Amino acid sequence: MSKGTLFDKVWEAHSVGTLPSGQTQLFIGLHLIHEVTSPQAFAMLRERGLKVPYPQRTVATVDHIVPTENQARPFADTLAEEMIQALENNCKEHGIRFYNVGSGRQGIVHVIAPEQGLTLPGTTIACGDSHTSTHGAFGAIAFGIGTSQVRDVLASQTLAMNKLKVRRIEVNGDLRPGVYAKDVILHIIRKLGVKGGVGYAYEYAGTTFEKMSMEERMTVCNMSIEGGARCGYINPDATTYDYIQGREFAPKGEDWEKAVAWWNSIRSDANAEYDDVVVFDAADISPTVTWGITPGQGIGIDESVPTPDSLPEGDRSIAEEAYKYMQLSPGTPLKGTKVDVCFIGSCTNGRISDLREAAKFAKGHKVADGVKAFVVPGSEEVKKQAEAEGLDKVFLEAGFEWRNAGCSMCLAMNPDKLQGDQISASSSNRNFKGRQGSSSGRTLLMSPAMVVAAAVNGSVADVRELL
Repeated sequence: MSKGTLFDKVWEAHSVGTLPSGQTQLFIGLHLIHEVTSPQAFAMLRERGLKVPYPQRTVATVDHIVPTENQARPFADTLAEEMIQALENNCKEHGIRFYNVGSGRQGIVHVIAPEQGLTLPGTTIACGDSHTSTHGAFGAIAFGIGTSQVRDVLASQTLAMNKLKVRRIEVNGDLRPGVYAKDVILHIIRKLGVKGGVGYAYEYAGTTFEKMSMEERMTVCNMSIEGGARCGYINPDATTYDYIQGREFAPKGEDWEKAVAWWNSIRSDANAEYDDVVVFDAADISPTVTWGITPGQGIGIDESVPTPDSLPEGDRSIAEEAYKYMQLSPGTPLKGTKVDVCFIGSCTNGRISDLREAAKFAKGHKVADGVKAFVVPGSEEVKKQAEAEGLDKVFLEAGFEWRNAGCSMCLAMNPDKLQGDQISASSSNRNFKGRQGSSSGRTLLMSPAMVVAAAVNGSVADVRELL
């Protein structure tokens, strides 16, 4: 009887052979590219006189550098304009499908691929972006890769990789009101550490994940990389299939029935053997906010910033660094900390369900004086859908700015940046030093609903008090 995990089955199905190095040459079913990590890869192809043999397996969009206010071309930022032109030219030269600004399908790469039905169970997916793990929500094995590997996939549709171990992370039970998928993954990273997943693929399982929507599952898998895991996935089920069916690139007719049979066959077996198993109780998770300079430095909203003596010895040095950088005192509550900027968006939390939930809390409230708050849909399609539902009006009436699709203030490659030591309540995925555009800017990660609570209060707040 088979004892395989989904990871084992998908890896074996896509293994081309074993290289002299001992690594597996892995076939990549879908290659996603954007404007940041692809120009050098295409240049390397030209230097070697190589073509892209399977252009139909590569899909491009522009996301990191696009301005979210004025998207008129040429972009005001000359470097951003050069980067988008390079992507336009490279895609035209090699016959690669490109979702450009204004196409109706442009957006963050990890938002548009699922929207279009490009992300499918049982496939291997690669992208020159660390948050490619997002696609694991569908039962795909998805890796973020570097520029030289982008070159390799463009040239050969394969990657040289070492096989990972698999850790099963179970979360069981119902989430309490005001607790979301973002809180679940922040809690997991807090408990297992930012290096806990090194060498592993994370399989998320248990009744909590089974009850989540696909967009909630994407939030969880998105941040697997922040816990050190190379990828994270959830076994496909009826929720997965309902989301995929009918999308443009999803299988149709008889192909659909065959696809579902294949997808069911690659689910982890009931007696699958794992390298490690960790179990959490959903009831133990509360609205979670990061206080430090790594996604693992998080606490429940009711807790205080940890004191050095309460931390493992190996965590104390970076905690001391975080206290100083974040201008926080150990042992004090994070709740009530003044915020300057509130950002809802990113590949973690810029989907339609995120905006719907945030709008519930924004309705009937006003952004506090002195706070800059803005909402950035994850794609042009999300923007269109949100506007059809009137969500834009809810946010605008509450005092939020309503923007165009892009990565925005998740990172500092576009005009949306923190100034000086401003502190940001952010629904994004990284709180590293300087991540949001200022060398002294400070980032607090939280769910979109918690960002609204912070915007309304002008300080870190408990969203449950807005319920």
